[in-house]
Amino acid sequence: MYQHFFQRFLQASQHKQHFASHSHHYWPDVTREATMAYWDDSARLVDDKWQYIFGTKIPHTQQLVADVLNFPAAEQIVFAPNTHEFVMRLLSCFNWQKPLRILTTDSEFYSFQRQIKRLSEYENIEIDIIATEPFASFERRFIEAAQHAPYDMVFCSQVFFNSGYAIADLTVFVNQLAAVTEAMIVIDGYHGFMALPTDLSAIAERIFYLSGSYKYAQGGEGCCFMTVPAGSEHRPVYTGWFAEFGALAKDKSALVLYSEDGYRFAGSTMDFTALYRLEAALLLYKQQGISVGRIHRYVQQLQQHFLTLLDAQAHPLLNREHLLLHDANHHGHFFTFRLTNSKQVAEIAALLKQAGITTDYRGDRLRFGFGLYQMAEQFDLTCLNIK
Repeated sequence: MYQHFFQRFLQASQHKQHFASHSHHYWPDVTREATMAYWDDSARLVDDKWQYIFGTKIPHTQQLVADVLNFPAAEQIVFAPNTHEFVMRLLSCFNWQKPLRILTTDSEFYSFQRQIKRLSEYENIEIDIIATEPFASFERRFIEAAQHAPYDMVFCSQVFFNSGYAIADLTVFVNQLAAVTEAMIVIDGYHGFMALPTDLSAIAERIFYLSGSYKYAQGGEGCCFMTVPAGSEHRPVYTGWFAEFGALAKDKSALVLYSEDGYRFAGSTMDFTALYRLEAALLLYKQQGISVGRIHRYVQQLQQHFLTLLDAQAHPLLNREHLLLHDANHHGHFFTFRLTNSKQVAEIAALLKQAGITTDYRGDRLRFGFGLYQMAEQFDLTCLNIK
């Protein structure tokens, strides 16, 4: 149905079933032209390209992202090569010489887990971790925890990378958090952006929302973004010269100045090829009328067909009993099967790979992702039939 947008990736991976889209989506063909356009603009404009990028390309991409998220202030969106850069910039807003307390979960992506684990080695930095399971009570337990201590930062995913479990209603969840804590609220939306319909209009002034182009936005690695509440007066210690663009015309003083918009959280010189790709992918979907809601409904159909085929194989391990699925209506675009140990997972992943089925696994969890470039009638799981 949508495969004609992805011909180059599909041709390069013929005879494969790519079920690792939660990790690395195929890119639409327009991203190749976008990559070449960045080279051509660099050759044509040389140093003058920065004026063009900051005056035209960035504002256009900001607006495309804002349109997807129903985010009311596109100028409050800032770009960086990865979300970890944003995480460190947010953390650097606090005085690490004073007590710092962070509330988060046991299911955040590895780079954040690693970073806060390292920070917790300092005696004055305390990290409180709430288990996402059981999923049915997670949101209640997390909000209750937020009101019982004076947290400086609350960090939580919209869709958890190790299960697919998704916050049922992000607006309600954030508003409930905001009612019980004055902490900085950060939402990792990497598995939500361009996958689940997301409306930030009612919570734009309260959260920092992180995501990027590597997964469901289908623009590839190297371009992430963060929404910044309007009027933010945070002064990150980890800061680059991009963050002063909005203040360059002001009188210089001993005080380090920051942009008055989202770019107060910017870094420094980066390769904007990925931003060109992200712009091209988002523009394609906008022009084709392919909304996130439409994508989500299509993926849900793929997921249901996949489960039907899986049921028919009656595999002793890959079955609904081992599927982490709390609520199909509030779930990401991948399925996670939790097995007994990592050895089982690795063996099944190897069997699937030998049959031309690409998956992704970490520890005792095997993940199958779904995307627009897949067609249900092309799914073939007969390699799992071991009767």
